[in-house]
Amino acid sequence: MIIYKTDEEIRIMQECGAKLKRAMKKLLPLAKVGVTTNFLDKKAEQFIREEGAEPSFSKVEGYKWTICPTINEQIVHTPPSERKLKNGDVLTIDIGAYYKGFHSDHSTTFVVGDKTTPEIERFLKVGRDTLDKAIGKAVLGNRIGDISLAIEKGVEGAGYFVMEQLTGHGVGRELHEDPFIPGFLSKPIEKTIKLKKGMVLAIEVIYSMGTNDIAYEKGGDWSIVTDDGSLSACFEHTIAITDKNTLVLT
Repeated sequence: MIIYKTDEEIRIMQECGAKLKRAMKKLLPLAKVGVTTNFLDKKAEQFIREEGAEPSFSKVEGYKWTICPTINEQIVHTPPSERKLKNGDVLTIDIGAYYKGFHSDHSTTFVVGDKTTPEIERFLKVGRDTLDKAIGKAVLGNRIGDISLAIEKGVEGAGYFVMEQLTGHGVGRELHEDPFIPGFLSKPIEKTIKLKKGMVLAIEVIYSMGTNDIAYEKGGDWSIVTDDGSLSACFEHTIAITDKNTLVLT
């Protein structure tokens, strides 16, 4: 069941998203060579609490951390650890904040240090650009399928692979709500859900260089990786659809 938000609830979620965005802005410069993902997690919690909010992810049953810091072939849900970042690591930081009863969700991917290649830079640019295009389709009167098709075209048109088992989602009083937002079109657009005023959505571009098959990382219960070990990335914003325009909350 989709839960539509009132204007006042969206205003609160705007505040929540702004707090999360500021916390992320402080966190990103700390992701340096030699730093552990545990260190980043502790700083993320500190920055979110300094904003007067709480971490969202630690409210998920069984998950006690603030961020999901995924590296290289890791796609989503990787817990922090004593693993140290290396020069050239492709790092995704997925983060959420909870404020006045509502969640916001945001992620970005980048290269740690100064060791990169044109291939990796193109890979990441495709994800950023595709998220922008997908958000551009998240307007009144369009459908979830319009967002999904924009992601599919952006990623697969560039020669990469959508992680079809991992999707975007609604956001609100729960971190994960209906509707799911696939990164590909599985049925005609007109048979997908119509976008209406009051929808708040986490649009996610989750993709890899080499495969759309996933696996669970050995030795843990959370971390999902690419089946072939190829690089992956995730770009995500929380957006709200109003009767006037679409707001990017994060």
